[in-house]
Amino acid sequence: MRVSTRRLAVTVLSALAAATVFTTPAGARAQGDEISVQEFGHISDDGHVTLFGTYTCRPSSPRGVQIQVTLVQDGTRLGFGGEEAVCDGQEHDWSASSSLDLVHLHPGAAGAEATLQSASLHSGFTLRVSHLAKTEREIRLEEKHH
Repeated sequence: MRVSTRRLAVTVLSALAAATVFTTPAGARAQGDEISVQEFGHISDDGHVTLFGTYTCRPSSPRGVQIQVTLVQDGTRLGFGGEEAVCDGQEHDWSASSSLDLVHLHPGAAGAEATLQSASLHSGFTLRVSHLAKTEREIRLEEKHH
């Protein structure tokens, strides 16, 4: 059975997003790979939440490094992201947004986790997720009006 490249890529990205829940311990970090989350995020009046931060990853990092974010508030857990990282050894800004159509989040305290990760397929279509850097912190969600 032949699997199209596009279908394989969509499958890998979906599995990568799901794998965010099953990550290595906090503080997992390789030499030169770092990620941070700013102390505030935005909830917009159009129903989106956005988090911000910075990251650095080495040019020798695996291909396809992505930024994944998990936001937790009052028992609600929302995973999002998928922005591809530029691994050139320089610090870059990142932002990630998600719709709040299926979850309820509100202005106030929340927990945020950001991970630099890559995924690769091995024989038998086994997905292997590598975490290059991870950080967790308490943040504050603020209303942002357009």
